[in-house]
Amino acid sequence: MHVPSIPHLTAEDPDLAALVEAEATRQHDKLRMIASENYVSEAVLEASSTVLTNKYSEGYAGRRYYEGQQLIDPIETLAVDRAKSLFGVDHANVQPYSGSPANLAVYLAFLQPGDTVMGMSLPMGGHLTHGWSVSATGKWFNPVRYAVDRETGRIDLDEVRDLARAERPKVIFCGGTAVPRTIDFPGFAAIAREVGAVLVADIAHIAGLIAGGAHPSPVGHADVITTTTHKTLRGPRGAMIMTTAEHATAIDKAVFPGLQGGPHNHTTAAIAVALREASTSEFRAYAHQVVANAAALAEALTERGFTLISGGTDNHLILADLTAKGIAGKPAAQALDRAGIELNYNTVPFDTRKPFDPSGIRLGTPALTTRGLTEQHMPQVAAWMDEAVTAALKDDEASIERIAGEVRDLLAGFPMPGYRAA
Repeated sequence: MHVPSIPHLTAEDPDLAALVEAEATRQHDKLRMIASENYVSEAVLEASSTVLTNKYSEGYAGRRYYEGQQLIDPIETLAVDRAKSLFGVDHANVQPYSGSPANLAVYLAFLQPGDTVMGMSLPMGGHLTHGWSVSATGKWFNPVRYAVDRETGRIDLDEVRDLARAERPKVIFCGGTAVPRTIDFPGFAAIAREVGAVLVADIAHIAGLIAGGAHPSPVGHADVITTTTHKTLRGPRGAMIMTTAEHATAIDKAVFPGLQGGPHNHTTAAIAVALREASTSEFRAYAHQVVANAAALAEALTERGFTLISGGTDNHLILADLTAKGIAGKPAAQALDRAGIELNYNTVPFDTRKPFDPSGIRLGTPALTTRGLTEQHMPQVAAWMDEAVTAALKDDEASIERIAGEVRDLLAGFPMPGYRAA
C-alpha cells in the first residue's frame, strides 16, 4: 500500500484513492527505467503533502506581498542555502514550477523576442526549451541548433564554435534530455566567452550525479544553471535556477514577477529535504552506483546486439537505436512495458522515422539504483530486454507475461520508498 497511508483520501474519494494505490503497486512491480524518473524518499513525500500547500507567498524571503510569512521565509531560505552549499553557487532560486518555466526565465532575463539563442537540436538529444520549433522558445526567438557527429554520436565542439562564431547567439544552452556522454562545460564556456554569450547549463538530468560527484560540475564555467529537482536529484517535481552573483537579480525578476506568482511552498519544503539528503555520503554512493549500473547495463546490451548511440554512456542514460533489431522504438517500448520494464521510445540522431514512431528507446538507471539493484543485476535486465523485444517481433505474449512475473519476483526483494506490501 501507499506510504504515507491515505485513509482520509480513501474515505473521501475511494475512486481516486484506488488509482493512487494501484499506481504505487505498479511502481513497485516494474523496473522503472525512464531516465527522467526516480523514487523520492518518504520524507520528501511527507513534505510534499503538508499544510504548506495552503499558503500563498508571492515575492521572496523578506520581500513578500502577503502577510503570514514568518515560517514560510525560513523554509525557502533553508532550501536556497542548501542549494548554494550543495552545488557551490553564489545564488539559487528555488521557486520555478518545473524545468521548462526555469528555462523560460532565462529567455526573459537575457533576451528580447527575435534574439538569437543556440541549443542542441531536439532530435540530437536537446530539449524543447532550447529553441526547438514547436516550443515558444523556437517561435519567439531566432534558434540556431548544433548536432552530434554522425559517426561518433558525440558533440563536436569545433562545429559548435564555428556555428557560434557565424550566428553570434546571445545565449548558449548546453545539456539536454538524451545526452549519454559527459558534457564539456569548460569547452562550452570558452565558446560562450569568445562570442560574448551567456552560457546556460541545463543539468536537469544530471543534477544528482553532479551533487554526488559522479559528473563534472558546470559551476565556475556556466553563468546560469537550470535544473529540475526530481530525476537523479530524487526530489519533488520542481526546479531551481542557480547563478553567479552578477545575474541573480535578473533571474529573480524573471521568475517573479516575470513568469509566475506565488511559489508552491509544499514543493519548496520537499526540495529542501531532497537537498539535505543529497548532501550525505549515502547519496554520494548512490550517484556513483547509478553511473556504474548504467555502464554495466550498456555493456550487457551491447553484447546482446543493441546499437547504443555514442557506443555507450558516461552517466545515467542510455540511448539505443533498434533498427538492427528489426523493430521500431514505440512497439518495443510498449512490449517492454507489458514485460514489466518501463522506458520510453525516443528519436535517435539522424533518425529517418517520425518522432511519434521513432527508431530508438531511451532508458536509465536512477530508479532501479534507488531500489538497490547493482551491476550484478544488469546482465539479467539486458537479457529480459532482449527477450521481450524478440517476443514482440513474434507476438509471443506468453514470454512477455513470463518476463513480467520474473521482474516482479526480483523486485519483491528490493523495498520501494512510498510502498509497503499489504
